[in-house]
Amino acid sequence: MRRSMLLFALAAPVALPATALSAQEFTPSCTMCSATYVPAEEIQEFLEIPQIDQQVRSLDIGKTNVQIAIAHRGRLERAGGVAEHSLVTEIYYVISGSGTNVTGPELVGSVPRPPTNRAVQTLNGPGHNAEAIRNGRTVELKAGDVLVIPAGTGHQFTRIDDHITYLMIRVDPDKVVPLLDEQGARAYLDDR
Repeated sequence: MRRSMLLFALAAPVALPATALSAQEFTPSCTMCSATYVPAEEIQEFLEIPQIDQQVRSLDIGKTNVQIAIAHRGRLERAGGVAEHSLVTEIYYVISGSGTNVTGPELVGSVPRPPTNRAVQTLNGPGHNAEAIRNGRTVELKAGDVLVIPAGTGHQFTRIDDHITYLMIRVDPDKVVPLLDEQGARAYLDDR
C-alpha cells in the first residue's frame, strides 16, 4: 500500500500538466490558412539556376513567416566571410555535395549589413558580416544532413571540396522578409 501511494505521488505531478493542457482551448496561430505545395519540378528549375541563394517562396503562416530557398555554393579552399541574421533562423537540408561549416554567436570584427543589401531586403533581413567566429563549432556537412542556425548565430563555410547545394528553410517571426508567392517565383524563373 505504501509503495502504491509513493508511485502515485511521483506520477501525479507528471500527469497534472498533461490534464491541464488538454482541458485548455487553443486558437490556431494561422486561422483559415491554406497549405502551400511546391512541386518537385519547380524545385528542379531553381536547382538549375547557378545563383548562390534564391528564394522559392516566402509565406505568411500566421504568427511567423517562413521562406523556402535553394542555395548553391561552389568550391571553396579557404574560409569565406561570416554571416549572421539577427531576426531569421535558417535550416539547411543538404541535397548534394559537402562542406565544412563553422557556427557560433561570438563574432569577431562584426559589421552591420547595410539596409540596401539584397540579402537584407529579400532573403534574411538585418544582420552582420564578420571576420571570424570565436569558439565556433565545426561540422562536416554532406547530402542528407540538416543544420539549424538560430537567429543571431554566425555561420561560415570554411571549405567546400567541389560544391554544396541545399534547401533552406528560413523562420521569420518578425516578418522582415517580403512575401513571395508562386506567381512571383514563376516571374523570377521566366525572367532568368
